Amino acid sequence: MKLVIVESPAKAKTIEKYLKDLDSGDFVVRASVGHVRDLPKSNKKAIDIPAGFVPHYEVVAGKQKVIDELKGMVKKADEVILATDPDREGEAIAWHIQEELGLKKPERIVFYEITKDAIAEALSHPRKIDDHLRYAQEARRVLDRLVGYDLSGLIWKKVRYGLSAGRVQSPALRIIMEREREIRAFTPETYFVITAHTKTPKNDGLLLTCVDEPQAKNRVDEIIAAVEKDGLSVADVTESEMKRSPRPPFTTSTLQQTASSRLGYSPARTMQIAQRLYEAGHITYMRTDSTNLGAGARTAMLAHISKKYGNQYGAPHTFKTQSKNAQEAHEAIRPTRIDRESVAGTPEQKKLYELIWARAISSQMADAKLLKTKISAKTKDEDVPAFSANGSRVLFDGWLKADPAARGEDVELPKVEKGEVLKVEKVEAEEKQTTPPPRYTEAGLIKELEKRGIGRPSTYASIMKTLADRGYVIKEGRSLMPTDTGDVVSTFLEANFPTYISDTFTAEMEDELDDIATGKREYAKTLKDFYTPFQKDVKEKDKVAGKITDLGPTPKEFVCPICGASMVYKLSRQGKFMSCSRFPDCTGARTEAGEVISNEPQKPLGYHPESHEPIYVLNGRFGPFVQLGESKKGSKTKPRRASIPKTKNPSEITMEEALTYLSLPRELGAHPETGETITANVGRFGPYVVHQKDFRSLKTDDVYKIELPRALEIFKEEKKKRGFPRKKTE
Repeated sequence: MKLVIVESPAKAKTIEKYLKDLDSGDFVVRASVGHVRDLPKSNKKAIDIPAGFVPHYEVVAGKQKVIDELKGMVKKADEVILATDPDREGEAIAWHIQEELGLKKPERIVFYEITKDAIAEALSHPRKIDDHLRYAQEARRVLDRLVGYDLSGLIWKKVRYGLSAGRVQSPALRIIMEREREIRAFTPETYFVITAHTKTPKNDGLLLTCVDEPQAKNRVDEIIAAVEKDGLSVADVTESEMKRSPRPPFTTSTLQQTASSRLGYSPARTMQIAQRLYEAGHITYMRTDSTNLGAGARTAMLAHISKKYGNQYGAPHTFKTQSKNAQEAHEAIRPTRIDRESVAGTPEQKKLYELIWARAISSQMADAKLLKTKISAKTKDEDVPAFSANGSRVLFDGWLKADPAARGEDVELPKVEKGEVLKVEKVEAEEKQTTPPPRYTEAGLIKELEKRGIGRPSTYASIMKTLADRGYVIKEGRSLMPTDTGDVVSTFLEANFPTYISDTFTAEMEDELDDIATGKREYAKTLKDFYTPFQKDVKEKDKVAGKITDLGPTPKEFVCPICGASMVYKLSRQGKFMSCSRFPDCTGARTEAGEVISNEPQKPLGYHPESHEPIYVLNGRFGPFVQLGESKKGSKTKPRRASIPKTKNPSEITMEEALTYLSLPRELGAHPETGETITANVGRFGPYVVHQKDFRSLKTDDVYKIELPRALEIFKEEKKKRGFPRKKTE
């Protein structure tokens, strides 16, 4: 018997299906369910620095049963094959499995797609575990732990307990804050956009825009008066053909960016969906920074293009990978079967697969040809600026045939000749103001991080999630807005550790980790060269850096003007102020000098249609929420509350939405076997359904709409085991 060990039960199921078709032995596939070992939470025993940064690993909580089962299987096996993912993380998982199971000579195989041919090819070329790759993963893990532990400890002292800093998350936060400061410093300027509504000699409508955008109102009036008096005639018509070449197939970062802009998926959600597609055998491995396509894949794509669209649409392309450390042996993300234009699965999986399919197939198609047209018109007065219109039309759609969403809007202009007089029907001016640079979206930040060499494909999603989980950024629509906490933490790090959160330093550190993966650098020396000066700097800053929120004791006479409770100091963009210690139940606040800022009770959003109790939008320790009824001093009964989703701006919540949020928990009905009630709700780890203490997370279902039949389907699914390490009391 040959035992194949992978990380994921879903991956195990797909691989086992293909192995049954191979006439090469009796295979059994089992899953480790991710990492089996990790660093302990306590840094005192996690890393032995004097010994050369030797990590001390412990079995992940809840994984001992899995390990015991695997050990039992190993005793029965004639051969053990480790088939974890083909990256550093996968190599590290394979090594940890080897060490924990006591394997002497396991075979290591890698494949970039879960197909019968790819697995057969991998089995014919087994190798040993690559120590360089697993040392690179270990170096990143140890480095991030050391930096996070030391910087976070200092921030606890100097800013506030419970905050954190990280080697890569902190530079990302700095980039967000740099943009925010640009926005705050921006001074808007007024300008006017002047448009002329005209008709051509053939009575076709033509909208023209003045090429100048004057700031003075009198100049606007002069231009409008001149056009109304003298009219407009066509000064020039230029037409030019241009080509739009197809874009490369997806890498990890471009997939995250496009899924964010087109589908509205967060990077973390995109990677979760892509993981499911990979494990089901639908796409190639989703963690890659290569735009390379294998020869077989290109041949299959060209054949499918010819069959579906016609011979004129096929055109082979190769793309240069931008990342200097990309492994060209890897492929870009593509479908494993190009003739499969859609797949079964959740709606999210279907949408993401179709996006991947369109990008991959269009990369091997002919250039699109467009005709660009520009019409310029003028008055008789040479002092009056020209008016113009720009348009385009598609002459040959080429690759846009497969990816029409990339096309954009075509504005086709009417036919006019130079010298023709246009009939001016209306001239108007719209007052506008210059706008500051936009805040980063998740897609924009990933693009910026990749451009600056900060992080790697596998880290982008976790960076976004960490910034949100720590409360350093919030989403306003799709824009990432730093919170007051994020502002304070970034400002502190920029003032005290500018080198370690700079673009150059962070990117160079990533390159050094890449060098460990290729064997060009040594693990212990790399960590020592970084950590020795870093630890010295942290100790020095601990002595000299002042405590940001150390404002002295709160004077006893400062009490809440509403409820009489004590006041506590807080920090906001506007400066330091005192807030009622019972906030958000009470909204009293004072300035440092003692003046009352607000002594009005919170105004309700509206009133419940049945109970007629007021509904408030408030902000609490764990984020914004809606509350039904008043908080009564001394009462043991708390008013009903419900969290507001992170994607919603609290200031834009409507009564209808508030009532929806307050509808939780929802009783869906009784379980047909037990008679016990099944309930849907939102908790600390997100939306879920529960039956007899059996909690199931809702990944794709809407907690506000899910009904009993769907909940019963979820409870029939195999439950994913989750281990939560418990902190020991010393």
